[in-house]
Amino acid sequence: MADMNSPGAKKGSPMIAVLIVGMVVIAALLGVIAFLLLGRNGGEQSLQPLRDDIPNQRAVIVNEENAEEVIRELAEQPATPMGYYEVSMNFSWTFPDGTSPSDNAYVENVVNNEGDVYFDVLLAEDESVVLYESPILPPGTHIDNLTLAQDLDVGTYPCVIVYHLVDEQQVTYSTLRMGMEIIVNG
Repeated sequence: MADMNSPGAKKGSPMIAVLIVGMVVIAALLGVIAFLLLGRNGGEQSLQPLRDDIPNQRAVIVNEENAEEVIRELAEQPATPMGYYEVSMNFSWTFPDGTSPSDNAYVENVVNNEGDVYFDVLLAEDESVVLYESPILPPGTHIDNLTLAQDLDVGTYPCVIVYHLVDEQQVTYSTLRMGMEIIVNG
């Protein structure tokens, strides 16, 4: 008969080992989560605002102590327009030369969209170069016969069109980026 006091005969030993391993794994996971939330910048919080266009908004970690306060603050904030944006445009705009209106550029804010929009056309290789800035287009309106803000030489230019979806106060609440090209025939 085995001695009940020997280390191999204790019934709780495997269970204690499993609990210790489990606690170590949980501690490691918590450490990884804390590292990711705090970032690699010496413990300073690296959480960024969810939207730059809302003043005083900041990322908040919700816990049991602040949950009710966070819910109350969210309820007091104005609702953000949500949904989708339907694009209606052609993706290759042709210009007879660098200063004349395009003979085929077309952008529409379709009637099914929920709000106003404006867009900017940027040169893909250097997005600081703005080739066109649109006026605000309410749903159901379009713009064509566009003239570029800069005189371009003959050639094909890869571009980025950035749509700015705006609320009733004309504040951007979302953007949409798409590729397109501009062809100058000269």
